[in-house]
Amino acid sequence: MTERAAGPGAPLRFDRVECLAAFADLGTFIPFVLAYVSVFDMDPAGILLAFGAALVGCGLVYRTPFPVQPMKAVGALAVAQAGTVTGATIVAASLASGVFWLLLGLSGAAGRLARLVPGAVVQGIVIGLGVSFMLQGARMMDTDWPAALVALLVAVALRRSRLFPAMLLLLLGGFAYGMVRNPSLWEVAQFGFAPRLPALAVGTLEWKDFVNGALLLALPQLPLTLGNAVIAVTGENNRLFPQQPTSVRKVALTTGAINLAGSLVGAVPMCHGAGGMAACTAFGARTGGAPVVFGGMLLVLALCFSESIAFLLQALPAAVLGAILFLAGARMAAANAPMTQDRRDWRVLLPIALTAGLALWNVGLAFLAGMTVHWAVRRP
Repeated sequence: MTERAAGPGAPLRFDRVECLAAFADLGTFIPFVLAYVSVFDMDPAGILLAFGAALVGCGLVYRTPFPVQPMKAVGALAVAQAGTVTGATIVAASLASGVFWLLLGLSGAAGRLARLVPGAVVQGIVIGLGVSFMLQGARMMDTDWPAALVALLVAVALRRSRLFPAMLLLLLGGFAYGMVRNPSLWEVAQFGFAPRLPALAVGTLEWKDFVNGALLLALPQLPLTLGNAVIAVTGENNRLFPQQPTSVRKVALTTGAINLAGSLVGAVPMCHGAGGMAACTAFGARTGGAPVVFGGMLLVLALCFSESIAFLLQALPAAVLGAILFLAGARMAAANAPMTQDRRDWRVLLPIALTAGLALWNVGLAFLAGMTVHWAVRRP
């Protein structure tokens, strides 16, 4: 059944279901933020401030459960190239992404490109990234398999619960387990009200950061963002909320705006995503109230409790985080698996399989190879 929203200026709901649904996408959000903070020593205040402002803004602009997520290919590529990529490179990638998508949206090129990229190539990229997350998650779970198995069982058992969001419980339970397992963390614990603003980051970037951020991170992400975070989320929004429609151009413009603004405070590349909308609506979200609630919570954490964020993240066991990352990767891969009718057509399966396999190694190469094979097998 199609969910309907009111027209422009539709009222936002903040009831229990809407507020609980706000946390439905934590499984995608948390692993990336943790990786950026722990691997690249980025300021969590700037990251959460940018995400919070973007979520509140999108909730008010779109009036539907419009998601804001970390760019997945950028996160995977950054972790894979941790020796070359730095925090400054990631901020530069956010700035480059903002410029790219503003230009594509303002020029109308986003809509024209959307008609050229085959769905099989986008599917392959997402499947490959999902599998890579599952592999990384399995490596993290290997540090404490009992805790990881408990986390997996909790997540599976509560996957449909609207009363107890599985990912939120995993975070709270993981924090408690981490403190019990490692009591020495209490010695460095930092709690309390500590308001501050993140430092401006753009002024500290060098030219090599811009070059590496654009070429190593932002450009390989473009096809995935176009497919999942622009085309797919536009279609999903218009299918679920036909009285509150949006367009590829508008989504491209908001993608550019949130990245350009986020880079000022040291944020990571952000995008929208059909999976995030699907997760929130599955838990009952029907208006922009859900992203406003989640974004407001992130703003409070960033502006008032930033000194506690790093400690909270440090207390979470790697095994529990690995379980979250594993489930996020499994959801990405499963959601983009070929449909039944496509499995009988080798001309569809070949570019998907090739792109997915190469995406485990290099997303940019996977995109080029998938496009080449797709058009080659489609030639009359």
